[in-house]
Amino acid sequence: MKSSPARIAALSLALTLAVAACKPGADAPKAAADGAAPTDTAAAAGDKTAAMITGAGATFIYPLLSKWSDDYNKATGAKVNYQSIGSGGGIAQIKAGTVDFGSSDKPLSAEELAAAGLGQFPSAIGGVVPVVNVEGLEPGKLRLTGPVLADIFLGTVTMWNDPAIAAINPGTALPATKINIVHRSDGSGTTFNFVNYLAKVSPTWKSKVGEGTSVQWPGGVGGKGNEGVASYVKQIKGSIGYVELSYALQNKMGYAQLQNASGNFVQPSAESFQAAAASADWANAKDFNLVITNASGADAWPITATNFILMYKQPKDAKRSADTRAFFKWAFENGQAQASALDYVPLPPELVKQVEAYWAAEFK
Repeated sequence: MKSSPARIAALSLALTLAVAACKPGADAPKAAADGAAPTDTAAAAGDKTAAMITGAGATFIYPLLSKWSDDYNKATGAKVNYQSIGSGGGIAQIKAGTVDFGSSDKPLSAEELAAAGLGQFPSAIGGVVPVVNVEGLEPGKLRLTGPVLADIFLGTVTMWNDPAIAAINPGTALPATKINIVHRSDGSGTTFNFVNYLAKVSPTWKSKVGEGTSVQWPGGVGGKGNEGVASYVKQIKGSIGYVELSYALQNKMGYAQLQNASGNFVQPSAESFQAAAASADWANAKDFNLVITNASGADAWPITATNFILMYKQPKDAKRSADTRAFFKWAFENGQAQASALDYVPLPPELVKQVEAYWAAEFK
């Protein structure tokens, strides 16, 4: 898949600071840190009486939330400040009451939500993509299966010309280069979806590493945020990591095809994410607690992920809560083109109706 000029233009606002922060060097790439001042995506707004909405969390959804925020400001004058600090940070900040909404790519259970007085709903669907820095391989050329991907991150497959990789890439020249692992260093919903998938396809991964927003990695170097992982993979020859697709395209990175549950090798794209999302049974998922990795479907991307928004059901400031929901309602109604341009999948109309019914029933 090639990154179109329109997509690059749409991403530039969202990622300029992130890419600048992740320039090559000896130090770890810098992403927004917990407690950092939020970036005002609507600084040019002139109406000082308009709503000011604050949020924090997943880096996975940052390119889209940034674009939505900018367009919402232009349309309404309201400002949305979003800190791209990772899902773990977003969950912590909404629980602490320091933001109007948190954002996580890992859904919270009904018990977790009830204990914190929170509700959650989906915002958009995207995909986690293995990204590689392997000389001579064009983006999308390399093929990987789930078990081989797990063995790479377990450290049992250590060379790019390993027979396990060569067997699924006949006719492809693979270098005798050491594989260098890059993973997230922060609490991450991107990590959750990646390792949730690995646990589904690899019994060894499930027993030795397991799943969660943070895991005990067998080895490798950690980068903060999708931005940090992308930066390290670009810097380190022979490396492999995992990021949301928009980061791979914006940074012109190599990425792999994956074999899905139907046995087909598929490319990451909005279309393959949509194919995976088609199997989701949202109507029967309490509080939208649903993970759609390794979904069925001939064209489904196996690491398709949903971003979730967390808000208090009975907030201290009902108006700010209503203003926040108004922003997402606007995004659902007016932000489909932006989502598609950034290779996310907007929520289908039926799911939007379910979300709005959930708001009416659960939020005060």
